[in-house]
Amino acid sequence: MALVLAGGAARGAYEVGVIQYLFEDVSHDLGRDVPLDILCGTSVGAINACALAAMADDPRRVQRMIKHWTELRVGDVVRADPRAMLAMVRGLFGSKNGGDEHARRGGILDPAGLTRIIASSVPFNNIDENLRAGRIHALTVSTTHVATGRTVVFVQRADPGLPEWSHDPTIIPRATRIRAEHALASAAIPFLFPAVRIDGEFHCDGGLRQNVPLSPARRLGASGLIVINPRHVTPAVEAPIDHHAPFPGPLFLLGKTMNALLLDRIDNDMDRLDRITSILDAGERAYGPGFVDKINEELGYPRGKGIRPLRTVLIRASQDIGRLSADFVRSVGFRKRARGLVGRFIRTLADGDPSREADLLSYLLFDGEFARQLIELGRADARAHHAELCASFADHEAQ
Repeated sequence: MALVLAGGAARGAYEVGVIQYLFEDVSHDLGRDVPLDILCGTSVGAINACALAAMADDPRRVQRMIKHWTELRVGDVVRADPRAMLAMVRGLFGSKNGGDEHARRGGILDPAGLTRIIASSVPFNNIDENLRAGRIHALTVSTTHVATGRTVVFVQRADPGLPEWSHDPTIIPRATRIRAEHALASAAIPFLFPAVRIDGEFHCDGGLRQNVPLSPARRLGASGLIVINPRHVTPAVEAPIDHHAPFPGPLFLLGKTMNALLLDRIDNDMDRLDRITSILDAGERAYGPGFVDKINEELGYPRGKGIRPLRTVLIRASQDIGRLSADFVRSVGFRKRARGLVGRFIRTLADGDPSREADLLSYLLFDGEFARQLIELGRADARAHHAELCASFADHEAQ
């Protein structure tokens, strides 16, 4: 079984709520711990996946993750880097970067706070032992290679090397020992957080090409997927047009741009997986239990390889987290919690038409109380899939 965690910056607290429900409520009804053998993450999902892998031997791992999320303060993460901002402006006008490390890395926010939080909350060195002990089977972290735009999937397994991988030229798998720099690179949203140098090459947010890392889980042999995506999809209802509405401000447009940059093909990918699984199931019913093996043999795959049924459960945000973030920031409680320049900037992101989503704000709202709200939303959405989750784990155990 694989747990697939999507990107979403501060929205990652939602994933922790779903994870808590899996480890507590679903495990309780199953009468045993849920088996999560493969952990795949992108962006903030990579941070959460690394935390689960590093604390796989800790019965209180979920409570520790909740503690770290609910103790966050916006000012600990969202801090402007004046040197980087100046270098970026100079770059727009053709100024040479020279030896300015900030200009070469990009990003207007100082990564020191996020770096410190990740280093202090995730014991990365434990990942090696948890893999050797069989507590997890594999961990992957997806990044975007800045120079080429390709997705790089960093893979760590107990066995050395890589399994057979896709021939897709846009995806490059690399076997490695996953550490803090890999998680930080995966979470480095372009223009906001600086890219991270790994083995002499710059990497940034993996969500640019692979926001929901289904492919790595499949390549590592998963037969079932639990996919968590904090992105809400609004039903396609044609809204009335207000011809007198003002043009939206630049921060609103920046939030929409980020949504576009962090590609989300999850619906198409899940639909394709479900169709393949339905066809294989129909073949088994019509031609017997050897149908899948026979198909793979005809396609030239070695025994045990090739296409196979893949059971999936998708849990995504049932509410628009952008609007939730705007409502939270407008509250009196947040005004008391976040003062100074950072607090004013965050409140500016919530200004404007309350009916509009505050997408940029929801990516940057690393606030413990807001994280608590998202954790509860994640638990509620997972609860709505309770029967489906239990059936998925039960089917996996029966295989």
